[in-house]
Amino acid sequence: MLERLDSIRSLFSEHGATAAVLTFLPDIRWACGFTGSNGLLFVLPDAAHFVTDGRYTEQAGREVTGATTHIAPRSLIDFASGEGLLGSATRVIVQSDHLTLDGFDQLQEAFNGLEWAPVAGLLQKLVAVKTAGEVDAMRRAQAVTDAVFEDILAFIAPGISEQELAAEIVYQHLRRGASAMSFEPIVASGPNGALPHARPTDRRLEVGDLVVLDFGCFVDGYASDMTRTVALGTPEPEALRVYEVVLDAHLRALDAAHAGMSGKALDAVARDRIAEQGFGSYFTHSLGHGVGLQIHEWPSVSFRTEDPLPAGAVITIEPGVYLPGRFGVRIEDMALLGPTSAESLTHSPKQLIRL
Repeated sequence: MLERLDSIRSLFSEHGATAAVLTFLPDIRWACGFTGSNGLLFVLPDAAHFVTDGRYTEQAGREVTGATTHIAPRSLIDFASGEGLLGSATRVIVQSDHLTLDGFDQLQEAFNGLEWAPVAGLLQKLVAVKTAGEVDAMRRAQAVTDAVFEDILAFIAPGISEQELAAEIVYQHLRRGASAMSFEPIVASGPNGALPHARPTDRRLEVGDLVVLDFGCFVDGYASDMTRTVALGTPEPEALRVYEVVLDAHLRALDAAHAGMSGKALDAVARDRIAEQGFGSYFTHSLGHGVGLQIHEWPSVSFRTEDPLPAGAVITIEPGVYLPGRFGVRIEDMALLGPTSAESLTHSPKQLIRL
């Protein structure tokens, strides 16, 4: 954790600052280890102070590393000001994308006279590069998700509803030790599969449906994320063709992925292949995103970004094709980026499973 605090300090000169206040809980966890729901982290050149409330006295004592812990009997910001936790700082970085206007006003009022440097994405490039321990947690999270996928195949049958299947997915993750789902599971059957972020409904599965299943969980704070598309019986011929197109695009992108290439370049590997097969206008989202303490992190694997992908980042590779009113297909793995290749952390089969 001390190295992480030092990496935050290394950002001071870039922004002409002498301190930083972290308000985003996933970043606070990354920087000092605290996993609770209320806290602020003040980072100075030669010290760090973590402030929380009395509910977390024992927890913070166990978890926080590299920073002095303070328990505030009142507003965290007012307490920090009264205790002079920003010391002699004159210009302070704040996380503009994770601070409400009211919170910013409170800081300005409590620390009157300081200059503030609002910065978006302050730690995103630091957080993106995972340690071996972080990757291990993500492997374990994905292993739970892989196991759940294998088991729920026996549960999928004509007549069950999307909501029932989603509930089973959640239950199976929690009984295997996941602390929570990393997002609300997507279970989208038949025409609902054409909605990339469909929510489970009371629609009951029918023979001939493609069923898009997108889910993940948290283990030790780190997320998994996987999508598979399965078939009930034999789908229509065009659905089978689309599945093969999406699978081909997915495998090509996974094979091409490596650190140093831009998110746009990797996105293009899959997008161009889908377009060559006549379905380009039906691939309506980015190829992927970073994963870690959050289910969506930097970097973006998108046709909109030229950012180079860093070694050690874990990203998703999830091309999809969605034909309105008919069906959808998406296949997604998590991949660890290395200098010349990428390792899939996802081990569930990708060939179309017919139930």
